[in-house]
Amino acid sequence: MMEGQTVYHVPVLLGASVDALQIHKGGVYADVTFGGGSHSREIMRRIHEAGGGRLFGFDQDADAEQNALQDDGFTFVRSNFRYIKNFARYYGVEHFDGILADLGVSWHHFDDSTRGFSFRFDGELDMRMNQRAGMTAADILNNYDEKRLADVFFLYGELRNSRQIAREVLKRRAESPILTIGDLLDLLKPIYDRERDKKELAKVFQALRIEVNHEMEALKDLLQSATQLLAAGGRLVVITYHSLEDRMVKNVMKSGRVDGKVEKDFFGNVASPYRLVNRQVVVPDEQEQNDNPRSRSAKLRVAERLPG
Repeated sequence: MMEGQTVYHVPVLLGASVDALQIHKGGVYADVTFGGGSHSREIMRRIHEAGGGRLFGFDQDADAEQNALQDDGFTFVRSNFRYIKNFARYYGVEHFDGILADLGVSWHHFDDSTRGFSFRFDGELDMRMNQRAGMTAADILNNYDEKRLADVFFLYGELRNSRQIAREVLKRRAESPILTIGDLLDLLKPIYDRERDKKELAKVFQALRIEVNHEMEALKDLLQSATQLLAAGGRLVVITYHSLEDRMVKNVMKSGRVDGKVEKDFFGNVASPYRLVNRQVVVPDEQEQNDNPRSRSAKLRVAERLPG
């Protein structure tokens, strides 16, 4: 039996995303962003209804492991989803019948003042999903040169004043190290008002989080591995929250390539490994958006792996 649900975050597009997997008897599935386990619980419920199958839940965060399902058909994998191919080989899985990724950051992380993900609290500038390794946000702010910092804020936060932000960072760290959320907010005061410019501040934190966790590189690895691992007819189901990751997912589903370059066969047909299941993105309805503000930027894309 599965354990009761642990309060961790409110899932987005739960029914639509699990519906898209088309769960069937004997199928093997992966929830590569396990988090609080809400999607996995629904997947396992449907697996049992179908007559059995397997589910692998991936998450690199130690906190997520505490939510692991107590179910014989479920395996928790403490790892970044970019390594899904390695673990598939380890567990003897040749193909998955469905892979689900909810790319949003859980409210659990935003509400934990010790993790450094939110400017609502003061605390250390960490932002690592995997706290066992890697650079922190403080390391980046105190060690990257001006151009590299500006690139991070421009590419991952889509901030037009990225160079100004980088200059303020260098100016402040010349006086003292930037170690806490308070330090970062203080140096940003000449640029952003904490109350009036919350959306822009959120983009600064987003940019740092993406860089700390190598999120774009990890997503690229996941999408490339999914193309190799999905069985014919298998479903790739992805929920995105910002334009950078959505563009990458859209490109892969349409062309099979991260850069979106379309290749055609001799007859002029697009040679993509996928068939788009929903040509228009699925978004939460008004009720879900009102109940869960986190869902307002969510987009669900689904593609089916073609034979070959």
